[in-house]
Amino acid sequence: MADGALIATQDLTKTYAMEGAPVHALRGVTLAIQRGEFVAVVGPSGSGKSTFMHILGCLDRPTTGTYHLDGRDVSGLSDDDLSAIRNRQIGFVFQGFNLLARTSALENVELPLLYAHRDRIAPAERRARALRALAAVGLADRAGHHPNQLSGGQQQRVAIARALLNDPAILLADEPTGNLDSRTSIEIMEIFQRLNVERGITIVLITHEPQVAEYGSRIIRFTDGRVVSDQTNAAHRAAAAELQTAAPGN
Repeated sequence: MADGALIATQDLTKTYAMEGAPVHALRGVTLAIQRGEFVAVVGPSGSGKSTFMHILGCLDRPTTGTYHLDGRDVSGLSDDDLSAIRNRQIGFVFQGFNLLARTSALENVELPLLYAHRDRIAPAERRARALRALAAVGLADRAGHHPNQLSGGQQQRVAIARALLNDPAILLADEPTGNLDSRTSIEIMEIFQRLNVERGITIVLITHEPQVAEYGSRIIRFTDGRVVSDQTNAAHRAAAAELQTAAPGN
């Protein structure tokens, strides 16, 4: 295990049995991600990048190999232990937003506190924390709106606010701009960059789009279940600068 790494995998494999024939989704992935990094994982469909994210998020288990999260080997933990880790340390953002249609933005954001703490946090405190999370993504004035009253970009902001509610050390984002137009995608990437720089949150972003990966400070490329390149992206794109350039009058 890499010393001091927040995320460290060693010879990680994942094999699925599909109609009797094994499918090797991951083939010996060894890498380390340090606390505070913004890592983009890129690759075509079927390259293993989403399987890798599911294992990092404790949503799935490796077939062989080890996964250390903050120094703890989580590869063989019980389902209850994995659930506790997801609630306390990891925030998730998905392409499809995964919001409850009949629930307000505020109530959608509150959900992790209900699942993680049940009745231990008073309703007023849950509401205050959810409002702070919505304010962090610029949506405090949309707290009472339902998903069908929000644009796609606003729905993704609600999803990000929900992911932030338990103060996670890691944000895992799976194709978070896949359903968004180019300008809205830049706005979402600006939020991720700001959370990474200002709050020090470690971000692992999965994408098949090379131009989205360029916002990360490190780019890891997957092909056929293997890491084929892992490079620091010193000249990463700054979303805030792109938004400023695109503003009216510029």
